Order: sequence, then structure tokens, then C-alpha cells
Amino acid sequence: MTETPRDHRPAPSIRVLLAEDQGMMRGALALLLGMEPDIEVVAQVAAGDVIVDAALAHRPDVALLDIELPGMSGLDAAAELRERAPECRVLILTTFGRPGYLRRAMDAGAAGFLVKDGPVEELASAVRRVLAGETVVDPVLAAAALSAGPSPLTARERDVLRASAGGATVADIAARVHLSESTVRNHLSAVIGKTGTRNRTEALHEARHKGWL
Repeated sequence: MTETPRDHRPAPSIRVLLAEDQGMMRGALALLLGMEPDIEVVAQVAAGDVIVDAALAHRPDVALLDIELPGMSGLDAAAELRERAPECRVLILTTFGRPGYLRRAMDAGAAGFLVKDGPVEELASAVRRVLAGETVVDPVLAAAALSAGPSPLTARERDVLRASAGGATVADIAARVHLSESTVRNHLSAVIGKTGTRNRTEALHEARHKGWL
């Protein structure tokens, strides 16, 4: 009887795209993930606006994205990946464990959300789990997001508040978001009321702290 030869080919690696603007952190994550026998970092980028192009070029199984990136946030990139590379699962990895960020990440189609202070074994496990179809969320952050509730700000109010950064005048904001000055004032007044703050500077700080922007 002839014995059928065994197939000793290694299982295919999980292809990972890594988006992190801090070079030292990006290199460390790539090195640590690359030490896992079943994970291969196929692309590294430092800006959000090149994530989708890199994903289309390298076809990763999982995109590991920071939130605060130059060019485009990781959350906006996640939403674009959902449209243009739906086969790529997105895992958000951030320094800032803010409840509002978690909600926005899930709305953008992310399959996972972790903070950077966890062990690398947990990150590698999360990569495998999201590829297997699971949703992986830091449990402490998940509880905080449930208790915090959704953002009270509308999309237009967020746009106006973002445009107010850096001491921009009402006229500057109106030009940036293509609204009348009176409409901008109305939106800023609504934002101040919803955030329970005294002025737009405090409102901007509060919205960023909650992860609403």
C-alpha cells in the first residue's frame, strides 16, 4: 500500500498593514508582530491618507490603524476601507481609550478596538480573532462607552467645532465649512450648550476629551 505523502507546506501568514505616525512605535510593533509565526507585516504607513492605497496595493487581511494620523484619521480611513477594501478587517489601536472613539470606530466598520498599553500577545491574538470574524474590544473601554452614551453633536456641529480650532474667527469658520456666519454662530451656541461648557474653546477641549471629534 502506497502512503500518501504529507503536505508540509506552512499555513499562509496573516497579512497585516500597520498605520502609525510615530516611527519608533511603528517599528516596534512591526518587529513584535513579525516575530509571531503566523503574522506578516506587509505594509507600514505613517499617514492616514495613504492607508487605502497601501491596502489596495498589498491586500492585507487586517489593517492595524492608529486614530490620530496626519492626512486622515484612522477612523475616516476605516470607513473608506469598508467601501473600497471590504475584505480587509480593521483593528484600531490607540493611545487614547476614549468612549466616543470606540463608538465612531464601530460606526466606521472596525472589527476591534484596543489601547496601546496592552501586551503584544493580546494584540497578536486580536489580529487572529478579527480575521476569524470576531469583534474584539477592550472590556474597560466598552463599559465606559456604554455608560457615556452616544455623541450629542451632529455631523455639521462637529465640522464647525473642528474648524474653530486655533483661534479661528467666525468668518474663518464660515469660509472653511461653507456656511453663513449666522449659521456658524448658531452651531457654536448649540455645541457649547450640549457640552455644558462656557465657550467654544472649552467645548472643543471637552469634545476631544470625550472622543467626539
